[in-house]
Amino acid sequence: MRKDVLIVDDEPAIRRLLVGALDRTGLSHEEAATAAAALRIAGGAQPPHVILLDLGLPDRDGLEIVPQLAALGLAVIVLTARDATTEKVAALDLGADDFVTKPFDSEELLARVRSAIRRRTGHAVDATRRTFLDGTIDRETHQVIIRDQLTDLTPREFDLLWTLAEKPGRVMTHISLLESIWGPAHRDDLEYLRVAVRSLRKKIEADPARPALVINEPGVGYRLAPETR
Repeated sequence: MRKDVLIVDDEPAIRRLLVGALDRTGLSHEEAATAAAALRIAGGAQPPHVILLDLGLPDRDGLEIVPQLAALGLAVIVLTARDATTEKVAALDLGADDFVTKPFDSEELLARVRSAIRRRTGHAVDATRRTFLDGTIDRETHQVIIRDQLTDLTPREFDLLWTLAEKPGRVMTHISLLESIWGPAHRDDLEYLRVAVRSLRKKIEADPARPALVINEPGVGYRLAPETR
């Protein structure tokens, strides 16, 4: 039977911690201690929906297998050190869906896993409409509803919100957002993005000083809060 989650980590203590967290919520799982075992299971007849991937594996660097796992259509959530910003960005650029920093909060990790499973197993979505926490955005009508109120956005603010809403709950790097919204020539113009995010937050956040919708991942990028957490 297809499992929900594959845990890939060479440390037994970490695997036990993850198993305990998954068991509490009824998520099925299996384990692998090496990159080779992870690729074998992921490429089998019953691959898991989500892979929790530690990057420090004994036989290969975990980053090396991210593209292979992503190419199989599997959600990859990387487990990485708290200050390894370059690793986070690299993993996302290679196709990872998300990352969780070590030491991690079990509830946060479970929320990320559930969100990834919903993205992989959910029904087809309307190509012109996206729903996220506290709001909806409609590309066809160019309307944004936040907490049941119609909200006016500039074209740039709308494009930013739509781009984030295409993958709610999933972090998008600064460069990917800049290239998607301003074009490849502006991939290094981080201040463009920061100004747009500040402007967007003023219009959609209940408290722009404590943003709950457009969430910053320091040194990496932004994520939009999903419909449910």
